[in-house]
Amino acid sequence: MIEVKNIVKTFDGFEALSGCSLEVKPGSVYGLVGPNGAGKSTLIRCLTGVYKPDSGQISIDGEPIWENAGLKSRIAYIPDDLYYFMSASTREMMNFYKGLYPKFDASRYEKLKDVFTSIDEKAPIRRLSKGMQKQSAFWLAMCQCPDYVILDEPVDGLDPVMRRQVWSILMNEVAERGISVLVSSHNLRELEDVCDHVGIMSHGKILLQRSLSDLQDSITKVQLVFNEIKELPQNLEVLHRSEVGRITTIIVRGSSGEVLNKLSTIDPLLADALPLTLEEIFIYELGGEDYHVKDIIL
Repeated sequence: MIEVKNIVKTFDGFEALSGCSLEVKPGSVYGLVGPNGAGKSTLIRCLTGVYKPDSGQISIDGEPIWENAGLKSRIAYIPDDLYYFMSASTREMMNFYKGLYPKFDASRYEKLKDVFTSIDEKAPIRRLSKGMQKQSAFWLAMCQCPDYVILDEPVDGLDPVMRRQVWSILMNEVAERGISVLVSSHNLRELEDVCDHVGIMSHGKILLQRSLSDLQDSITKVQLVFNEIKELPQNLEVLHRSEVGRITTIIVRGSSGEVLNKLSTIDPLLADALPLTLEEIFIYELGGEDYHVKDIIL
């Protein structure tokens, strides 16, 4: 289990993380989402022991991550900006990883050649395209046989076929070996397909974290039709309301059953609850403080 408790990290007086806390349960896929500058990459670098927090605690399976080589050997980390030795090829990095990670599986490396067929394993990684570099990084990471996988924009630059292949390999690892995955991405539609828990981050803190199913059940989108415009019940927490012709669309905090029950008191001609995407939930949970684009997604 990954546990982060009230960590603070500052850079030249700027507080990138301000009392940030989260929890990633064993065998889960945790999606970390937030606007640019929210502190996601800084948090990930603290989680992987690249940065040392100014205060607070980070532990994985009860052990602190900072300066813990044994624990770090159980983590596969793919950052957004990859770095390898200047002239190193994928095969040369494989040999380097074999000496670095005790559980590195060289036979698995050979098997995964059939997946990453577009990669010239003897070519310097820095000469590969961005998408191929990501493939190379994922190839090497999966051969580490990690217990934890931490990914920062992992499939950025990959074509749709390879994106599906990468996620398939990762989900198979979760199902068969029970690994834990934390992934940060701006592709919320993609996270919706793979994550079972989500944390929404803003201004250096986790605003909320819960299972995706609970999160989707906590906000409801309803389309209403009235004979004439009516006032909504006072006991509804309406996050947004828009009207197009006779159709009124509202975003309301609460489960669909609870919301529809309250709306029945004003006798609408039609009250239809619609599922919200993770993108919509993200925007409405942020409350519009930094985003004034709510009407765009309705």
